[in-house]
Amino acid sequence: MTTTRRNTEGQVNKADRTESAPMPVLKPGDMAPDFTLPTHNEGELNLAWYRTRKNVVVAFYPGDWTPVCAAQIPGYQHVLDEFEKYNCQLLAISVDSVPSHIAWAKSHGGLSFPLMADYFPHGRVARLYGVLSERGYAERAVFLIDKAGIIRYVEKVPPTELPDNTELFRHLAALEK
Repeated sequence: MTTTRRNTEGQVNKADRTESAPMPVLKPGDMAPDFTLPTHNEGELNLAWYRTRKNVVVAFYPGDWTPVCAAQIPGYQHVLDEFEKYNCQLLAISVDSVPSHIAWAKSHGGLSFPLMADYFPHGRVARLYGVLSERGYAERAVFLIDKAGIIRYVEKVPPTELPDNTELFRHLAALEK
């Protein structure tokens, strides 16, 4: 929770601004926190539903309509067969709204995997996973969650870089052995 006080001119006094401490980034071996979020194409989805059914990759990204995200997220569409090969569901999450996700997916010719809206309460799921930035957007991070709900791989990269899909698929392959 953020508390902000303003002076009589409406300006924020930095000394009076307090924010809740950020959550640490979850790590391999941690239980993945459950969540339910609305999507651009499938209504609401719940992470727990995939337990015992599929591995899950949760890909947090800063936002629709940004250049690096426009490479990362639509790029997954081209490798969906790899995710399916390893019995894995891809879930992409940003703090954008469902209408933004719908328009953005359409601008890329359609995306068949869920774009999840961590819009309200703002960034709740990103905060649970420890990847909500101080500026209020989801940081670029990928979590591989096995069928038991355990995080098996985490990659967090700067907003200007792309995660390493080769390394992600190597870890996915190891889960299926």
